[in-house]
Amino acid sequence: MNVTIALVAFSFASILASTAWSQDALLAIDQEDHSGLSADEVARQLANPNNSLASLTFKNQYRWYDGSLPGAGNQDNYTMLFQPVFPFTLEPTASGGKANLFVRPGIPILFEQPVFNPLTGTFDKETGLGDIGFDIGYGVTEPSGFLWALGMVGTLPTATNSAFAGKQLRLGPEVLLAKFEDWGLYGIFPSHQWDVAGWGDRSFNSSQLQVFLTWLPGGGWSIGTTPIINYDWNSDQWTVPLNLTVGKTVMFGKTPFKLQAEINYYVEKPDNFGSEWMIGFNITPVVKNFVEGWIRGN
Repeated sequence: MNVTIALVAFSFASILASTAWSQDALLAIDQEDHSGLSADEVARQLANPNNSLASLTFKNQYRWYDGSLPGAGNQDNYTMLFQPVFPFTLEPTASGGKANLFVRPGIPILFEQPVFNPLTGTFDKETGLGDIGFDIGYGVTEPSGFLWALGMVGTLPTATNSAFAGKQLRLGPEVLLAKFEDWGLYGIFPSHQWDVAGWGDRSFNSSQLQVFLTWLPGGGWSIGTTPIINYDWNSDQWTVPLNLTVGKTVMFGKTPFKLQAEINYYVEKPDNFGSEWMIGFNITPVVKNFVEGWIRGN
């Protein structure tokens, strides 16, 4: 069986297994009582980038590639991205807005990542921990439904395999502007990163824009598009996907789980080598915010 097909099957099995957990197992990871919230209320909160819920997101991403390099169209890989979020609730703003301080790391593990070897003219398959991305920011949800946030985005040179290591500490600003309506949410999330330290030879100068439009029809469902657009200022190349996401928030005992599927088709990508398709299956349990409890001494 092709490795990609096997990993897709494994991801489906993981999602099905997670929905079959017993109540005792769920309470072991979440001792905080969410029973007062409906699945629909949790879905609406999770759609808010400034939400105050602690969560653990496991993203299973499968990519197929193309490009002008020899054999580029035959390449694929699987990435597991772990994104824990433990926001810290701050005092309301003067306007009555709900304020949060958030730190959101993204920890990727790459399996059989294709890396072109110019000496052999072929692709090697490499596996390991990738560079960890993160953002730190201050976000406010105003009573009117307007959302805004200011912060810093960065990348840590943590990759265990030199073949796909960035070898740089990268930092830059980020801004969030969005609006909640009765039907859902829309907004933009631009950011930029430069290399500021490290041992990599090439400079890094890249902008990113996430555009999101999410419809919340009720019953815990969310349907929308959240493409992440990149522009590399050094190579003058765009990465632009068409994106569709469908999610369902469900309650298992006292624990909300968000299950989400997404698909990307890249209408613009680097000429030599880049993603052509990406399919993702994401699992997000809402958990007890033990980090805030520890800081506050609760």
